[in-house]
Parts: sequence; C-alpha cells; structure tokens
Amino acid sequence: MSAHSVPQSKPSADRTDDVDLSATELFDIFGDEYTRRVYEAVAEQPRSGRDVAEAADVSRPTAYRRLNDLRDAGLVRTEMTICEGGHHRDRFEAVTTSLSLSLGEGGMDAMISVVD
Repeated sequence: MSAHSVPQSKPSADRTDDVDLSATELFDIFGDEYTRRVYEAVAEQPRSGRDVAEAADVSRPTAYRRLNDLRDAGLVRTEMTICEGGHHRDRFEAVTTSLSLSLGEGGMDAMISVVD
C-alpha cells in the first residue's frame, strides 16, 4: 500500500512557529503519565494515532486526546497522508524543541524554543 503525504489544511491546529507555554502549562501537560508516554512515542519517530496508542500502551481515544493536547500546545504537528483507495490517516511527529527551565526567587520560568 503506497501513500503520499499531503500537508494538513488546519494551520490553526499546528502552533509550531510560536510555542509560548508557561511553566505551569508545561507541568500540566507533562504531569500526566499518559501524555508523557504518548509524547515519547512520537518523539522516537513519527507515527499514526493507532501506532502511537500501541507504542505508548494506551487506548486509541486516550492517545488521540493526548495528541490533540500536545498539538494544541505546539509540541506535536500532524501531517495527513492519503493512501490507495482514498483513505486518509494523520501522522503525528514531535516538534523539535529546546526546553529551558529556571528556578528563582520570583518562581519558576520555562522557555520553549522551536528548532528549525
């Protein structure tokens, strides 16, 4: 079965050019074990939602909820692939990022930069 990639036509869903999360938002996202496992699966290699669920050992609905949260946060991007027969499938991949966390008298600061 051959497939070719077509960019997804939902630019608002992929905030990969401007990741601006607070330390609290980062801890909320990665404080969840399932989210960490899902992110690790796509950071290892791009995968379909079904493959993410299998690699992270979570249900498909859980995988898709966490993938959507990660995508909305700008940490994961999607690409739609069109397969023979006209079926389509989203492929998820981690956005290459750099994370900096600093602790100080004023609290905690987190900075995420997208690496091109």
